[in-house]
Amino acid sequence: MAKMVHKVVPIVLRRRERLEILAFRHPQAGTQLVKGTLETGENVEDATLRELAEESGIENAVIVRPLGELTHRGIAQHWRLFLCKVPGDLPDQWSFFTQDDGGHLFAFFWHELDRPADDSWHPDFHRALNLVRGLFQEDKASI
Repeated sequence: MAKMVHKVVPIVLRRRERLEILAFRHPQAGTQLVKGTLETGENVEDATLRELAEESGIENAVIVRPLGELTHRGIAQHWRLFLCKVPGDLPDQWSFFTQDDGGHLFAFFWHELDRPADDSWHPDFHRALNLVRGLFQEDKASI
């Protein structure tokens, strides 16, 4: 059995007419949420904020609270999701060039949380969206 790789998933939400979650289009791997690997000796909070900065350019976020964990046995990954808050407003859309995997241009946008993931979403992210949707459905939890 493959060794489990530990990942962090920073979740950024905003409220407009509906609750929206920050997502991006990866040029080769579909629509995704920010996610990255926990490095040896790194604490999960630092890793979460580092990954958010590295993949989106957002450098002024703070962690509000943990949201949950998901194990993806098929890809041998364990994800820890954290709600992050960003002071001020983020644009409706922007692009950010990340150095990951030789460099990619990620196109960021806001996805209405109550809207199901369509076929453009990478399959590994459907469960994460469902977890977050369940936590914030009908304002059961505040952002």
